[in-house]
Amino acid sequence: VFVSKSEKQTRDFAAKWARTFKGDEVIFLVGELGAGKTVFSKGIAAGLGLKDIGQVCSPTFTLMNIYQARVPIFHLDLYRLGGSPEIRDLGFEDYVGDGVILVEWAEKIDFPMPAIRVTITVEPDDTRTIRVHP
Repeated sequence: VFVSKSEKQTRDFAAKWARTFKGDEVIFLVGELGAGKTVFSKGIAAGLGLKDIGQVCSPTFTLMNIYQARVPIFHLDLYRLGGSPEIRDLGFEDYVGDGVILVEWAEKIDFPMPAIRVTITVEPDDTRTIRVHP
């Protein structure tokens, strides 16, 4: 559990953690709109060596962005998808093992898939509590 008081602290926490990645992790990001899922994704990308984290944005309309870092990063956003059939149609499971997979709005996945779950909660004082569940 980590309590973040700023976007920078969230990014730094995620970057430090990502430096330990082997390159085949699946990360499910869960949290309300504005919680910091994309900020956390930028930190992961930075930790994996992406030079320009400014290119990391929520792929809400494209559904998936791919970034080339030390390992490929497959960044998905399920916000606009209705449920499992649409999510399964994405076929992102095919990328497992080929790089790091970041999935925003992962709570929409209702089928079994091994992943590290990161829950970001906005607290009343506007800090973020970040919980990592292996």
